[in-house]
Amino acid sequence: MRTRRIVAFVAVVQVVLLLVHLILYETWTYEWTARADSLWEWRLAFALLSVSFVGASLLAFRYANPLVRLFYRIAAVWLGTVSFLFFAACLTWMIIAVAGLRGLPLNAHQVVRTLSALAVGLAAAAVLNASWPRIKRVGIRLENLPETWLGRKAALISDLHLGHVRNGRFLRRIAALVMGQKPDAIFIAGDLYDGTAIDAPHAAEPLRKLQAPLGTYFVAGNHEQFGDDSKYLRAVTGAGVRVLSNEKVELDGLQVVGVPYLHATHDEHFRKVLASVGLVRSRPSILLTHAPERPAVAAEAGISLQLSGHTHVGQFYPWTWMARRIYRQFVHGLSRIGKMQVYTSSGVGTWGPPLRLGSSPEIVILEFV
Repeated sequence: MRTRRIVAFVAVVQVVLLLVHLILYETWTYEWTARADSLWEWRLAFALLSVSFVGASLLAFRYANPLVRLFYRIAAVWLGTVSFLFFAACLTWMIIAVAGLRGLPLNAHQVVRTLSALAVGLAAAAVLNASWPRIKRVGIRLENLPETWLGRKAALISDLHLGHVRNGRFLRRIAALVMGQKPDAIFIAGDLYDGTAIDAPHAAEPLRKLQAPLGTYFVAGNHEQFGDDSKYLRAVTGAGVRVLSNEKVELDGLQVVGVPYLHATHDEHFRKVLASVGLVRSRPSILLTHAPERPAVAAEAGISLQLSGHTHVGQFYPWTWMARRIYRQFVHGLSRIGKMQVYTSSGVGTWGPPLRLGSSPEIVILEFV
């Protein structure tokens, strides 16, 4: 049953990509004076490009060699660029339609060239923006916070998505930025890996650099749990990071609870997990869980602060708008539900297209005040 769903999903994605590339082809060849049979190179190019990302993704789940990595990176950047080009094409056809209805003179080729160039420019800017992580500082006030925590800092990172686009070198860079902030504790809110074929222990090795006085803690995200997550968890543990799986740890008077993604996807099960960890409601607590999908359940359990990632804030337009519609006030930043605060990180890496426009990669420094 699961295999059928995956096949159906892949088929739907591929059909959508074919239609999008067909629209781009019709837009770029609109009113060409050349003979139709001279456009076969364009048809072939668009046909190959339309299947590039699905093909690269299927290879990426099985193989981890330089050729596959290069193919996947090119296909991923192209997929993001196509998103911008598609909306440029839609705007082009709207301009052509309005000009036709009003009898206005129009150089369609110039419109296509201008809007396509703008789309490619935005995609290039989005690639650059995605590779520039920011440090974001957030003041946190928790009721009954022990005096020992006043002035302390905790780092939150999520969604690195180590795989064919980003790897251990990227993690070393992030680790250096985190350690430059001298945090007292470090929290990794899932999707450290992309879920594709990778040498998990080698990629996780830079985690050893994340040394904090009160420790470094990790919970699994959905990309670790696409299948058997044991190889990822072993790699994280082997690099000296504590994996939290439906359990609580005490950090100098502050309760920290970790719930992996799959154990926080259904209300009743999530409630049972939180009830089983021995949470003391009169003392402050932090819940580390990958997605901000059920904050009401955590608030009901008496959690003081939930730390999550997962949304990426949609990464780039127009998907940023869709992410905000889905997650609303919990899509990014600090928000509140009842007495509980929620901080959702935009993540520091990317999934699929390595582009960000309308969102920025971030390392969050929580300052307890």
